[in-house]
Amino acid sequence: MTRTQVYWLVALAIVAASWAVSAIVYPSMPATVPTHWNIHGKVDGYGAKTWAMFLMPGAMLGLLAFFKFLPALSPKNFEVDSFRETYLYIMVATTSLFAYIHVMILVASWRHVAGAAGGDGMGRVLVGGLFLFLALVGNVMGKVKRNFYMGVRTPWTLASDRVWNDTHRLAAWFMVGGSLVGFLIAVSGLSLALAFAVLIVSLLIPVVYSFVHYKQLERRGAV
Repeated sequence: MTRTQVYWLVALAIVAASWAVSAIVYPSMPATVPTHWNIHGKVDGYGAKTWAMFLMPGAMLGLLAFFKFLPALSPKNFEVDSFRETYLYIMVATTSLFAYIHVMILVASWRHVAGAAGGDGMGRVLVGGLFLFLALVGNVMGKVKRNFYMGVRTPWTLASDRVWNDTHRLAAWFMVGGSLVGFLIAVSGLSLALAFAVLIVSLLIPVVYSFVHYKQLERRGAV
């Protein structure tokens, strides 16, 4: 079995498990369940369980279809196939994030129906998982080759392989570091706004670097 097949089997297994979990808990849920929470962890939206319980698993199927056909849309010299394993790794990581969000929604819905408190705590667990996902993706960012779909896609990275590669090696460090700091802030009870501020800064630095680096190379005639 090839690594490509393993990645696809793992992703499909995650999707199947998400559908199974929804089917198992479906009978125990009321006709209307929470579907949205505000930044304070309070429910501010409801939906019929006939669709709300399967919305995220359905979205996961759409996600896999997207990843399946995206390589065929890639133009020459910007092919996703140039970093196939990394691409599939990101697919599995993203599918896992969707599954994690789905489970958190089900748990939060069950807690709300049961009258349990602690909505803000659930929100922090959800945000913490998001930061860990970004750290996992950031860990392989240096392996992403020039393309139009993922990575630090600025005019300067798309114009130069060297700028792309240098920027993504830098982005990997900042994305992992910023995500881990954001995770620690989120789970420690500090301001979630601070956690996202750290993340935004860590994502903006590679963008600025790509411009500065390209202009330096341009002045030397190296692009």
